[in-house]
Order: sequence, then C-alpha cells, then structure tokens
Amino acid sequence: MSPDRPTPPEYETDTPVTYSTENQVAWLMMNRARFNNAQNSQMTYALDDAFQRAVNDPEVKAIVLGGEGKHFSAGHDIGTPGRDVDSAFPRRLLWEDHTTKPGAEYLYTREHEQYLGMCRRWRDCPKPTIAMVQGACVAGGLMLAWVCDLIVASDDAFFQDPVIRMGIPGVEYFAHAFELPPRIAKEFLLLGERMPAARAAHFGMVNKVVPRDDLQSAVQGWAETLAERPSLGSWLTKQAVNHIEDLRGKRTGMDAAYHMHHFAHAQNELVSGDRLSGLDAAGMARANKAAEQDKG
Repeated sequence: MSPDRPTPPEYETDTPVTYSTENQVAWLMMNRARFNNAQNSQMTYALDDAFQRAVNDPEVKAIVLGGEGKHFSAGHDIGTPGRDVDSAFPRRLLWEDHTTKPGAEYLYTREHEQYLGMCRRWRDCPKPTIAMVQGACVAGGLMLAWVCDLIVASDDAFFQDPVIRMGIPGVEYFAHAFELPPRIAKEFLLLGERMPAARAAHFGMVNKVVPRDDLQSAVQGWAETLAERPSLGSWLTKQAVNHIEDLRGKRTGMDAAYHMHHFAHAQNELVSGDRLSGLDAAGMARANKAAEQDKG
C-alpha cells in the first residue's frame, strides 16, 4: 500500500486491549482474537496505554500480558481490514509523525516508535511482567513476549520468525541471539520454522510449559507471587539483568539489526514495488502451512 493513497482502516473493535486487575496483578489482554491478535497501530498504542496504566497504579505489583482466543499473537498486522500503517497517531516517544515522511524514512520513522521504541519502553517497565503464551507467537508476537521478564507457555504454543520469506532478517526488536544460542538463532531465522514451546524452554527462551488448560492458573500463581515481593527489589533486579544484557551488546546489536531490517524493506520496494515483497498475511500463512506439510 502506498503512503500516497492510504486506505482508511476498518476496526472491528474499539477495545483492542482489555485491562483488569486482581490481587495486585494487572492483566493486559490483546483482544483481536478474530485476527489472531495481529498487531495494528490501534493495538500497539492501546498496549502502551495499558502498560502506563499499570505502572501508574500503586496497587499493581505485577503485570501479565496475554492474548484472547486460540493464539497469543500472529505478529504485525499485514492484512486485516484494521491494518493502519498509514494512519497517524499522537507520538509517545520523541519521533515525528511518519505519515509526513518520504521514501524509506516513512516506515523507518513509524517502526522506530511503534516497534523498537515501544518494546524497549515496555522492557524497562519497573514492575515484573509475565507473557502468557498459547498457540502462535509469530514474528511481531515474539517481540511482545520477549520484552516480558518471564514467559509461561502452553504445551501447544509455538514460536516462529518467518520474515526471511520477505528477504527481511528478523523482526525489528531483534533479540533472537539473546533469547537463543547463536547457532540456534540462525536456524530459527534462516529456516523460519516453528519452534515448539518445549524446545524453546530447552534453550531458556521459555520459563515454564504447562497444559493449555492450566496456563492461566500457572501464570496467576507466579504473578501473585511476584506481587508479594518488595517493589523496589523487583525493579532493581530487572535493571541489573537488563543492564548486563546491554553490556553484552543487546542494545547496540539491536540498533544495527534494525538498520539492516529497513535496508531490506527499502530493497523490496525498489525491486518489487512493495515493502513486504508482495507477501501479505494470507500469503505468509500459505507459505508457512506448505512448509509445515512438507516437514510432515
């Protein structure tokens, strides 16, 4: 879709994220189950509002991020009626409105705020966070899970970053080589195959795997335990571990990968006329389904 001829989005809900609290735990639930919780801008800004609300509430001591329906998140919205890449939203970070930008600067500016910037903002949230993952956690879904301090997954969950099909080296919040050993990260990216929750746990990307029916209760148990911990101690613990990751190059490595990501977008547009190399959500789903059938 060209930024010169934007198509107004058609939102299926006014509440793409729901918010509730119980026993000092805030539950942030993505609420686009009809589209497997694909993340459009409407949802991303609603998530930011929800994180800010939880941080501002002194009664909230821990935060859970989850998704309604069958899947945690199918990733960025690249094909629903609510796809709103060409829509302007009030900025949350110190970046200009992307819709006024020409060429490659357009997407680079948008994703610096909505993807890389907001994910870093949520990672630095002072309260402990748990991602509750069921079903698909694909591409942009990985970013949401990875910013959380702990990940609890159902036994039917899987993780995948298949954007190499578009000629793109992984999603914008490029944490792959910190979540996985380097050679496994290369396999994950180069092959783009699904990684079952049990294998993800083997490499330390997931903390706990439980039966689907036990997922919410398992997360609730951990979240309520976290809520009992001293708030400052939790915040300082997060800062300490995040600082060590950054000393190991996480932030600078992510910056470099982000530039490669946008070089790939620009190359796609120059060669094919489309930033995503002609692959929309349906096209990616067909390609992934065919690959899984070939494996079987």
